[in-house]
Amino acid sequence: SNKSWLYFYKTNLLFSMYKQQIINYLTQHKQSNLKLKAVLFDMDGVLFDSMPNHAEAWNKVMKRHNLDMNKEEVYMNEGRTGRGTINLVCQREHGRDATDEEVTKIYEEKSDLFNSLPTAERMKGAYSLLLKVKSEGLIPMVVTGSGQHSLLKKLEKHFPNTFKEDYIISAYDVKHGKPDPEPYLMALKKANISANEAVVVENAPLGVESAVRAGILTLAVNTGPLDDSILLDAGADIVFPSMQALADNWDLLQNDILYCSKNSGKKKK
Repeated sequence: SNKSWLYFYKTNLLFSMYKQQIINYLTQHKQSNLKLKAVLFDMDGVLFDSMPNHAEAWNKVMKRHNLDMNKEEVYMNEGRTGRGTINLVCQREHGRDATDEEVTKIYEEKSDLFNSLPTAERMKGAYSLLLKVKSEGLIPMVVTGSGQHSLLKKLEKHFPNTFKEDYIISAYDVKHGKPDPEPYLMALKKANISANEAVVVENAPLGVESAVRAGILTLAVNTGPLDDSILLDAGADIVFPSMQALADNWDLLQNDILYCSKNSGKKKK
């Protein structure tokens, strides 16, 4: 039927599209293959639909302190540590970094307001993707700029027996938050793997930049209001419209990774 032909055409179009992006990654990073051992997930906007709450909390608390941060700017700067975000706005509006006292006060108020908002649900498609990742024997890891205990505890509640504590990198573990590559380099170190043995799932431009600078194949899921081009400009190798789309196409992506790795390896010999 026309419908099944269209489905075949679309899936095969996707199939070949991934191949080109994977080959581009291998060429750019001078890798001969990709041998996946771990999948590194950002948390807000990837595992949880929590970004609208973060945007509201930052926007309102900054206003209280006579600072201006609109909601789109929150999405643009997602992944920074709390201190980094506050300093960014203070530098712009006052030409200086915030004092330690200001950082503590603003971040505490922001966390309190965030925690008072309706609880963010699990991102649609995230759990089914994690079940696939686990069934394939890959290590699931979390790499987040968050320093909020409430969200770290939520991982176990919403994704039971999925993330080991050693495989969660948060604001507490790093000196430099995203877009610095340190969070993702630390994840590789903790899992004792190389950059070509992992793939990153990110939704924010700064997170994408961090992962790309760490040399890892970076999949962006556009779960916020930003244009795809912003994620591509940050260096994303492939952009998916949602976590559900990534989950649905995970097997195709895996097949393309295997295909490109085998053929790239042959050419090098």
